[in-house]
Amino acid sequence: MVGIAAVGLLAALYLAATKLAGQAPVCGPLQGCETVASSPYSEVAGVPVALFGVAFSVVLIALAAWWWRTADRRALLAAYGLSFLGCFVVAALTYLELFVIHAICVYCVTYALTVVAVFVLAVRALRRPADR
Repeated sequence: MVGIAAVGLLAALYLAATKLAGQAPVCGPLQGCETVASSPYSEVAGVPVALFGVAFSVVLIALAAWWWRTADRRALLAAYGLSFLGCFVVAALTYLELFVIHAICVYCVTYALTVVAVFVLAVRALRRPADR
């Protein structure tokens, strides 16, 4: 979970950095990142959505690392709950990309996949008996 959440953190950091620098993210041949990043949905109350993703990922990494090091199921439950909520957020953002903005950002999709993957891993871990 830590590694997957770290990949999400890298994607969010890149998007946040480009947004704060006033630049468009580089998508290469996969056009769409520029459109998504310049849309009005890329900010909430003037704060780049990617910054929320950075904060979310940092907390998720901390919870996953706490669980990994201590086997404390409270950390696993917190990671599960946070990633569960995150799935709804990334679903809404993906909906906006597909049906409102009409463009796909590869970094946003990567981030969404990491949130869903962490959720799936947390569910699988919760289904196993506690080790300690």
